Amino acid sequence: MVAENVKMILQLPQKQRRNVLIDIDTQRDFLLADGHACVWNHSEVLAHIRRIMAWARHENIPVISIAEVCPGNNHIGASYCIDGTNGQKKVRYTLLKSRASFPADNGNALPLDLLRAHRQIVLHKRCVDPFEEPRIERLLSEIRADEFILIGAGTEDAIEATALGLLHRGKNVSIVVDALGSHDRKEAKLALRKMKAKGAKLVAARKLAGISRLRYVCACKCRSCQSRIATEAAETVHDSQVAHG
Repeated sequence: MVAENVKMILQLPQKQRRNVLIDIDTQRDFLLADGHACVWNHSEVLAHIRRIMAWARHENIPVISIAEVCPGNNHIGASYCIDGTNGQKKVRYTLLKSRASFPADNGNALPLDLLRAHRQIVLHKRCVDPFEEPRIERLLSEIRADEFILIGAGTEDAIEATALGLLHRGKNVSIVVDALGSHDRKEAKLALRKMKAKGAKLVAARKLAGISRLRYVCACKCRSCQSRIATEAAETVHDSQVAHG
């Protein structure tokens, strides 16, 4: 009976077992221009991340969110994702109402029927590679799913480590390439090649979520994002005028 209960912890409802979405480090410090470690392509990936999250909600796809956290009294000199700061918080539309959150510690305990009771599991990590955290390692290793879909930041570190860790454990992995943020373009390209060579599928957001007119999300007040908003709003008005003669 105990063994059966342990297995039930990580089983998805049958109708939901096809896909699991994993969003990695979708936090304000990484994805907003005023963040302390913002990715260079944040204005391009924010809309795609939002689209994929909306798609997961609509399709009732379970979401596992991994978020970096550094203690306020850290001795490694990290200036981003400090515990208790706004920068450490996830971007608002990456959070579902039905969720459970777990701190970064050395335990690996998980409640019974965790993925049946909640749509989203938020797990914190104190390192780049989530598999170094016992609780995350257990969840990602034991969960049963046909496909793991990855979005977030950064391509050349946390995304790569997560994808390779899953592939090493015999999981099927898809990487949504236009929903990935990176700090180094060259290193990101190399990471994508490595993940693909190891067996990951590289897909575009529209292949999963379809074509959408959502191009901006008004989440960032930087000049780049505001310029995109103004330009695309003008294009929308022009298209509407053309359509109505």
